[in-house]
Amino acid sequence: MQPAAVPTDRNSDIASAVVATMRQLGVLGLPRNYEIFFEALSGSNHELSLAVVSLSNRPTQEDLDHIGRTFFPQNHGPAIVEHAREMVAKELEDIAALLRSERTHIEKYGRILDETSSGLSNRSLLSRDLLQKIAGAMSVATSSTLDHNRQVASTLSEKTAELESVKSKLEEYKRLADTDPLTQIWNRRAFDKEITRLYNSNRGILFNALILADIDRFKDINDRYGHPVGDRIIQIVAEIFQTSIRADMFVARTGGEEFALIVEGASEDATYQVAERIRVLIEQTPFTSSQTGMNYGTVTVSMGICMASEADSPEDLYSKADRVLYRSKVSGRNRVTRHSTMAGRAGKGWLLYKKD
Repeated sequence: MQPAAVPTDRNSDIASAVVATMRQLGVLGLPRNYEIFFEALSGSNHELSLAVVSLSNRPTQEDLDHIGRTFFPQNHGPAIVEHAREMVAKELEDIAALLRSERTHIEKYGRILDETSSGLSNRSLLSRDLLQKIAGAMSVATSSTLDHNRQVASTLSEKTAELESVKSKLEEYKRLADTDPLTQIWNRRAFDKEITRLYNSNRGILFNALILADIDRFKDINDRYGHPVGDRIIQIVAEIFQTSIRADMFVARTGGEEFALIVEGASEDATYQVAERIRVLIEQTPFTSSQTGMNYGTVTVSMGICMASEADSPEDLYSKADRVLYRSKVSGRNRVTRHSTMAGRAGKGWLLYKKD
């Protein structure tokens, strides 16, 4: 697929480019389609742009919805859940009908057994011919019942597989809804749920901590090199976070260039060492273009740490960690600051997705 050329005046003409591209490809003018092409043509998400470019010259709505579910799962949730509900309802109805049929067949088989039993109990009327007829009827009835049971078992197996498929799709949707599409780590929605979990009980709060991180001077990077380069830098920073921590630690992208790391079962000194190791790794990582070889210079992050025991709630924990992150910024950036070393100051709110 070759999208229509994006006009030079992006601020005023990108909407026209989106409409022109959608018309050229025969794409329906649905809001969810417009969102896909707007994000792709604006260049704010490189992975999305590649997905759109890979479409055929006449993409189907199914192809577009697949991209939408991948990059904007929060907007497709109701449709996915409703489709799953309809499928589950249909499968349960089919299973109920199957079980009713099974019951009818078993009752019929029971009547045959009763009739043959009555015939066998009257010894005076038994003869070889009658016994042969009874044996034949029993053989046919038993064979039919066994065949029916095998059919029921096979059908139930198919229904189970279909229900497992629905379950997998719902689990995949849940994963996508909690995953940041650019970096493939957890997103703000998942972070809000995880930080709330820390205060579900008082056990273990003493050795739980929150680290907030922010890429230094990120606006300058975007302004100088463009959003695609900025996106790539965010991806690399996310990779460093993810590969530098234990598997049981939770890391999320909570904003444009902001990250959060929840550390459990560690002292403040151990938590500080985790943050400092990540800070140094990011500072020492070369940020260059694999295509042009251009060096984008040193990228650094500022961090703030607050132990869960120093806060009264998830909101208070986030606010205090954000406060010390700000202190790292105003103190020269590229450093880690602990909440225990400074006085309080108001921070920003945290539960962007408190209501699901």
